[in-house]
Amino acid sequence: MIDNSTFPDPTYKTTVLAPLFEGVKTHYAGHMAAINRAHLVMLVETGILPRADGAKIAQALHAIDTETDISALSYTGEHEDYFFYVEAELRTRLGDLGGALHTARSRNDMDHTLFKMALRTRAGTMLTQITTLTTALIEKARAESATLIVAYTHGQPAQPTTFGHYLAAMIEVLNRDATRLSAAIDNLGHCPMGAAAITTSGFPIDRTRIADLLGFDGPLVNSYGCIASVDYVTGLYSAIKLVFLHLGRVVQDLAFWSSFEVGQLYVPNALVQISSIMPQKRNPVPIEHMRHLASVTCGRCDMVVNTMHNTPFTDMNDSEGEVQQAGYAAFDSGGRVLDLLRAFLPACSINAANVRRNTDAASITITELADSLVRDEGLTFRQAHEIAARIAQSLNGTPLSDGFDTFRAAFQTATGRAPAMDESAFRTATSPETFVARRDRIGGPAPAALAKALTDSAHDVHTVCTLCATRILRISDAEKTRDTAFAQLQET
Repeated sequence: MIDNSTFPDPTYKTTVLAPLFEGVKTHYAGHMAAINRAHLVMLVETGILPRADGAKIAQALHAIDTETDISALSYTGEHEDYFFYVEAELRTRLGDLGGALHTARSRNDMDHTLFKMALRTRAGTMLTQITTLTTALIEKARAESATLIVAYTHGQPAQPTTFGHYLAAMIEVLNRDATRLSAAIDNLGHCPMGAAAITTSGFPIDRTRIADLLGFDGPLVNSYGCIASVDYVTGLYSAIKLVFLHLGRVVQDLAFWSSFEVGQLYVPNALVQISSIMPQKRNPVPIEHMRHLASVTCGRCDMVVNTMHNTPFTDMNDSEGEVQQAGYAAFDSGGRVLDLLRAFLPACSINAANVRRNTDAASITITELADSLVRDEGLTFRQAHEIAARIAQSLNGTPLSDGFDTFRAAFQTATGRAPAMDESAFRTATSPETFVARRDRIGGPAPAALAKALTDSAHDVHTVCTLCATRILRISDAEKTRDTAFAQLQET
């Protein structure tokens, strides 16, 4: 068979190779330069390359990095991709010696290292956005610790609590999500370099040294897994998805609370858009943007994870350039949700008059009345519950706090005696302030319990922030060490 075709096929060039080349320019060129420098330092330190040869390669790499305007490059097909462009430049300057840099490595271990370096930066930024949001919400929760709201279950008014208590629940979920994301970032912290194509190398490489020079915790041990396992991808995007799945539920509440009929959440004018035709409408449009951006982010995470489904346990394009670059959009849309929510929630306030209206209309303090009957009248809870239910059914729009006569009649019918509770005690038992104050158990909305929970949450945020700072310092220190070693090599 005679094949007179030449690489690259024009359609393959425009549909695959050129877009990938642009992706490397945008996302990976700097990381590739770091890998080249670290690998070269390791080759010289282990004696795989003579120091004099390493110095020549270092000088040529420095010149290429200095002289090349990466943004101005375009894919011509002369070289398969950016990696081969750099290698061709080395060989132009150094002859055959230019090919020595690729000793004891492969595109396989390089690519997965590039992806991990790009992901750890983006994921670290997102984790910082989450902790910044959480810190702002803790401050808001403390300020709103006594602000009454109506809590809903099954879409119906249920019990009184405080805005601070609601936010504290959200904060705890965010902290758990941050912990999951932090663990996923830790799984990016092991370096594939040295795995080469599959089985490491016959050269006496130092995998720990190159991992250190690139800011990793250490090498990813199994060389097959270095190029085949994609759990660092699936684990990360799964953790990211959960953040926005959970925030999306909160955003749904915000939409419900800000509706005209509920009117519990007041959105300030700075975050409201007016209808182009109906001047009376105050549309809290940012809520809708947060809702759809959270859903878009979840979808983008699913796209990455689902692409890995039923792929072979080997190095493959399914887990490489195209998919990696597509996944980065999740960091963009997710970051916008986090930034917008951080601006939105602290700016909002609770409409106390509407909360009081809905509290009275739905008799949501009646659970505490039932509890008081158990404590003060010696009834079983089921007896008290039945009396409370009869009261709720008989109020006919009267606020519960004004329903003492209804209560007394229901109590007399159920027990055959008059209640010991007088009208003053009845009003106390049915006030939302009393309801909240008596819920002073762990996790409750009463002031002391809520303050303790928020202190614990602030400690959890600090723990995650400390981990973030440690990772950032490790990467920064590695960059300094790498630059120093590379500079010393050039001077040889």
